[in-house]
Amino acid sequence: MTKPEVSWEENARALRDPAQIVAQWEPAAPPDASALRARASKGWWDLLAELGVTLLVSREYEHLLIAMSAPEGRPHTTHLTLPHPSGIAVDRKRRHVYIASTRNPNQVYTFMPVAGSRARKDKPLEPQPDKPLLPVASRFLPGSTYLHDLALVGDVLHGNAVGENAVIAMPEGAPATRVWWPRCIETKSGPEFAQNHLQLNSIAAGRDLESSFFSASTDEMSARRPGHRNFPVEGRGVIFSGKTREPVVRGLTRPHSARLHKRKLWVDNSGYGEVGVIGRERFEPVTRLPGWTRGLGFAGNVAFVGTSRVIPRFRQYAPGLDSERSVCSVFAIDTATGEVRESIRWPSGNQIFAVEAVPTTITWGFPQGSHRRSGSERMTRLFYSFETDTKEKSKKR
Repeated sequence: MTKPEVSWEENARALRDPAQIVAQWEPAAPPDASALRARASKGWWDLLAELGVTLLVSREYEHLLIAMSAPEGRPHTTHLTLPHPSGIAVDRKRRHVYIASTRNPNQVYTFMPVAGSRARKDKPLEPQPDKPLLPVASRFLPGSTYLHDLALVGDVLHGNAVGENAVIAMPEGAPATRVWWPRCIETKSGPEFAQNHLQLNSIAAGRDLESSFFSASTDEMSARRPGHRNFPVEGRGVIFSGKTREPVVRGLTRPHSARLHKRKLWVDNSGYGEVGVIGRERFEPVTRLPGWTRGLGFAGNVAFVGTSRVIPRFRQYAPGLDSERSVCSVFAIDTATGEVRESIRWPSGNQIFAVEAVPTTITWGFPQGSHRRSGSERMTRLFYSFETDTKEKSKKR
């Protein structure tokens, strides 16, 4: 039997690391150094500096978020541990970054950049020119939601409830509700929300749901469901119209990361390592990359495309890829020519889910990483006295 004084000491030491509190996960230790080690092309950091963006990347199976920027022309890489991070959505007006955590229960974290600090004498916080993103809220959803992509439709956060074959709206201060689903899940007894049949996994957000589009691995319900080894994927993928709730494009293989950019509908054709646009009711590849394409963000005329390794037990889902040569990378693609301008690769990386670009004027990234005080001391001080709404408070006063 453990002596009470020993338990007191153990309890006093437990859950002291802010990273554990943020992730709500006691073993949230810093990632292995190999997971962060990257090889960037010669002009990668110059391109980020030219575009003035911070690139946010979620690596779901490694429980890892990466941020990359080049303020003042210098590489700045940061990270944060979060359980199985998936979709990322950015509200530039409110300076909110939403990140989905797809474990049971699902969570949606709201992050904001540090804007200042509370006046303290015990642990004063030095200025934070990097404006690191810190969590200010988290909401929970049932694990059966199986939350994937996130997007702002209008001013409201939406997400793919893949486990329910639907899209949900998540307005602040109100319950999450189903607001859209494809016509193909409707039966005589009502829509089929009880099982994942379609892998309805991304949102190309328009002004409203009717002007939006949604990707899925199929538009047919059957006994073979996503996750089954014999689930058919070759050419079964579709893009649904938000207005008609019917497919506008067929013939894709495990499509993902549908996005509207400059009046064009883009999508990753993951099973073939492609990214392209939808034109004349068919998919037109822009380029093909060495890996499972998933994650798609834009900055000007550059598309940032994530590629992942293929999970061995799901090789049949990637008929157009050489699994052994697939890499964990982000490629910067010229949207006009399809030419790869620059890239960064994580040799020990696994799977990328989302890639989003945020102006460096909003944030340089997360609190851990490229900083002279990037260890536990900085984290402790940040979370002890940070403020994210200094400007809003000053206006109210």
